[in-house]
Amino acid sequence: MRLVVGVDGGGSKTRVLVADGRGEPLGEAEGPASAVRPGEAEHSANVITECVREALGAAGVAGERPVALCVGVAGVGRPAEREQLWRALVERDIADEVSVVPDAQVALDDAFGDGSGILLVAGTGSIGFGRGPTGVAARVGGWGPVCGDEGSGAWIGRRALSVVTASLDGREPETALVGAVLTAAELSEPGELVGWAASATPAQLATLAATVVSVAQNGDLRANSILDLAAEELALHVRTLARQLFADERAACSVALAGGLLRSGSALRKRLEHRLKSSTPGAQIIAGEVRPERGAMRAALALAGGPDLPDGPPSESAPPDEPGEEDIDREASGGESEREHAAG
Repeated sequence: MRLVVGVDGGGSKTRVLVADGRGEPLGEAEGPASAVRPGEAEHSANVITECVREALGAAGVAGERPVALCVGVAGVGRPAEREQLWRALVERDIADEVSVVPDAQVALDDAFGDGSGILLVAGTGSIGFGRGPTGVAARVGGWGPVCGDEGSGAWIGRRALSVVTASLDGREPETALVGAVLTAAELSEPGELVGWAASATPAQLATLAATVVSVAQNGDLRANSILDLAAEELALHVRTLARQLFADERAACSVALAGGLLRSGSALRKRLEHRLKSSTPGAQIIAGEVRPERGAMRAALALAGGPDLPDGPPSESAPPDEPGEEDIDREASGGESEREHAAG
């Protein structure tokens, strides 16, 4: 039996999906972050390799060798990081064929296939990517945790820290975020915030987003203002892409929402959907769940020559369709993102 594997490597988690030669899912696994940071491709490769092995075990095919592996991962927008991770995975000899692409690409493919639409991802980081009716692609956001990723978990966490310190000074009104953030960060006094924030990774900052949501639901004005601003920033991503790819924000366009902060029914998703009604009237939110690892699995199946025929493997005359759109060059998962290279 031929096996193909798809991987979604983000700034908080890594998800793996194993399927047979017809694309039927066999098993899954989830592990820690594998987003590629400069100079850390080996670490990402180790995480991905272990997650793939766990997924093969869950599928009941432990020790079997996949014919193709597609890894959609944050932080590989620049050719250098992409090449480093590809080489590291090839050296680990975990599949016959290996492909590495930005995470936003596999998410977009899962949401729309070859069709048009806009994908907005908000997890540890954030990014918007879309494809217009003519096939033209564009992206916005994804500038990384230092100077971008507006509306993301890490961005919300940084905003919360600013509100907390300003409130402690008296520059902001009192807010329940003070005690809640200290508790979430496991700190005993406000002075410890400086050291914690200085060493916090984007993923650690993103953990504060759940705290902000909880405090907001209890009616705290400052927490609610952070979520409102996050929704506004994310809506701007969609509106910008609608103007670039679909003439203007009033034109009908399908919009897919992905990432941990935008799961169906989440507090931020509800605010965003409400805001889009006025900022981008043509936006039509699709209800289906976007699973980047599923898009990566389908790309792996294409890399392997396509799905098996009813009586066997695909014909040798069907060459694999190598994924890898150069236009997708910034990632939405809190990994290092670079402008020169775009879900999540």
